Amino acid sequence: MEIQAGICYADFILEQYLGTVFFHKEVSSVKTVLRGGFVVSGRGCRHADVLIDGEKIEKVGHIPPDLAAQSEIVDVTGCTLFPGFIDAHTHFDLDVCNTTTADDFESGSKSAIRGGTTTVIDFACPNKGESLAYGLDLWHKKADGKCYCDYGFHMTIDDWNESIESELDAMFDAGITSFKMYLTYPAMMIGDGAVYRALKALKVRGGIAGVHCENAGVIDARIAELKASGLGADVVSHPVSRPDYLEAEAVSRLLRIAQAADAPVIIVHTTNRASLAEIAAARRRGQTVYVETCPQYLALDDGVYYDPDYSSAARYVCAPPIRSQEDSEALWKALRRGEVQTISTDHCSFTLEQKDMGRDDFTKIPGGLPGVETRGEVVYTIAASEKKLSLAGVCRALSENPAKLYGLFPRKGVIAAGSDADIVVYDPGASHVLRGAELLSKAGYTPFEGFRTNGGIAKVYLRGSLQVDGGKVIGGKMGEYLKRGKCAL
Repeated sequence: MEIQAGICYADFILEQYLGTVFFHKEVSSVKTVLRGGFVVSGRGCRHADVLIDGEKIEKVGHIPPDLAAQSEIVDVTGCTLFPGFIDAHTHFDLDVCNTTTADDFESGSKSAIRGGTTTVIDFACPNKGESLAYGLDLWHKKADGKCYCDYGFHMTIDDWNESIESELDAMFDAGITSFKMYLTYPAMMIGDGAVYRALKALKVRGGIAGVHCENAGVIDARIAELKASGLGADVVSHPVSRPDYLEAEAVSRLLRIAQAADAPVIIVHTTNRASLAEIAAARRRGQTVYVETCPQYLALDDGVYYDPDYSSAARYVCAPPIRSQEDSEALWKALRRGEVQTISTDHCSFTLEQKDMGRDDFTKIPGGLPGVETRGEVVYTIAASEKKLSLAGVCRALSENPAKLYGLFPRKGVIAAGSDADIVVYDPGASHVLRGAELLSKAGYTPFEGFRTNGGIAKVYLRGSLQVDGGKVIGGKMGEYLKRGKCAL
């Protein structure tokens, strides 16, 4: 554990700045003091009390007796206080693979808040031929008034023309400053030239794109070969058709396109050593590259696909696939070095019944995993128990870096005066076993079934309101749409 005595100068300046930037909305005359906990930031951890006034944090540190006397005191002695987690990669209520994800914004956001995630950034996905404005309106209809946590949107670009480009300024006005592009999936992918032009257009406006990197053409050819050889019903054909080097090839190609456009990019759900090597090479060339990975790539290995039981193996089908233990270790090392900035989930949930659609054809298995409820506890447990990552590193990957990368800092991502009072109280004495049947996701299972946590999430505050207590959701649908600024990481 990283302990800093007192308040460092950087903390003091941040708190003073925040205290002058944000308007304190009065929600209640009663203030709350979280007393006795260890407050974590991206710089370390210190023993400090936290004073909450309405939706905002008023003070971090010693709370004078006169203020404490006017406040509700919540004893969090021995607990660790994280800024509310931010999951910048979710897919709620998404129509894909001739079905719809199991979790909509209501169930997905309720699952999120239970797991300490106080903000999600979902992907608004217009179909080819539809306007960005149509996609944004549709996603607002899906989400508004239904969320237990705060939320924002990335905008998917699956087509590129003058009409789409003309809409970009309106997207920025609506608080959407990050976009998504695909180098795979025929329904969503766009060509290299379109990626180049889109990156240049986003750079001019201060925006950024996250890109799904896999080589679609070679993957399709390998799928055809596997089916021709009689392996079309074998779940293990999924990872075999999408090897690590085809992800790395697409990462390399994207980074060369970004080099030509002189634009920053985000590599989403990065899985393996070969891709990390391509990213390192681009950084040596002077490029700005941000990297996201996911818990499934940190906690599992590709042995899950070799289970002879179809249902047991099919539940892990996602793209890119889960890789080797060596790849997992490389990702943890990259996190420690700051070479991977964020851990999101790519939460794209399907029931086991939906997964059964591919029993006779592995390409029809809906690709995606639930994870928004378990991310914090899984990452914390492995980081702490196996000393993979410091508490400050966990905070950076789950809270601070996504807030900075996606234009939410310092409103989100930090426990400091003036910030939203989004706080996760992590209790080291609240260890438990993850069971899919006990989780809130409508998927009905978890890829981490039987995983014993090191401690657990006891309380979650969203803008000063206690939403989770004793590990149970007690609050309502108070999530608000967040207009986001530009990348500050």
